[in-house]
Amino acid sequence: MDITLIRTFLEIAATGSFGAAAERLFVTQSAVSLRIQRLEESLGKALFTRSKAGAELTPAGREFERYALSLMRLWEEARQQIAIPEGFRRSLVIGAQYSLWPRLGFRTIDRLRRIASDLSLRGELGMPDRLTRMLLEGAIQMAFMYTPQLRPGLQAEQVLEEDLILVSTRKDARLDALDDYVFVDWGPEFVQAHAMELPHLTNPGVTLALGAMVADFLIRRSGAAYLPARYAKRYLDEGRLHLVPDAPAFPYPIWAIWREDLDDRTAADLRRALADVAEELSNEAEDVLADLRELSSDGELHELGGNGAIYDE
Repeated sequence: MDITLIRTFLEIAATGSFGAAAERLFVTQSAVSLRIQRLEESLGKALFTRSKAGAELTPAGREFERYALSLMRLWEEARQQIAIPEGFRRSLVIGAQYSLWPRLGFRTIDRLRRIASDLSLRGELGMPDRLTRMLLEGAIQMAFMYTPQLRPGLQAEQVLEEDLILVSTRKDARLDALDDYVFVDWGPEFVQAHAMELPHLTNPGVTLALGAMVADFLIRRSGAAYLPARYAKRYLDEGRLHLVPDAPAFPYPIWAIWREDLDDRTAADLRRALADVAEELSNEAEDVLADLRELSSDGELHELGGNGAIYDE
């Protein structure tokens, strides 16, 4: 069976749209339709019900989906096994969101290279929905995410708790006077807490759902935004960003999502690497939070939306 047809089927099933699948696969919608037609002819069943609202799996399509995932997983396992470079006996593909690569992802790879010399490593980039599909298909075995999407065959473990902090390009920035504030959409829980505690910043005029990439947006212009403490630390150390006094922080955990069939030896090596890296990163983030406490008028660090809750030192 043509693996391209299987991948196309899974993209439509995930997006609910032939058009959206075409965009993700970088082909025309007519090419997507032709692929599904070929697949349906091979199986002798209609896989999707098409309508103006999109494409919905038929009963046969829902039944085929689990086989399609298994076929993709077997294909990826075979491809990765055959592609293992000479001198290595195992392989591991790690995925992560953009803002989780610079310190967490790269450090994990560094640590794995030291403790597992026979392990070939590959990194992939994506947003949570894409990473989840890659996990299900077996294209990656573990992924770092802020918002895990659990599915059968996957498990989640919290790596560490990130802290979102308010930073500004202006050294004299004040919480009650941020005319150049940029709202970063860190998900529904952050949005709700932000609206409750910082109502004067709920209509900034600029909203970006780009995660930590917003740091580059700020330093090339001017402004203030909530960013991960771990990610912002180097900009703070360089003096290109500054902490905003009395601004509450928001706890934002980082998760590792695993395939449950990851072999025991590789899983043990990965957990060992993660434990070491998480300890280093926790210490770095705490340095930033300590600086924020010193800048606060009451010497305490408050939680955004925490009804007056104070972070433990």
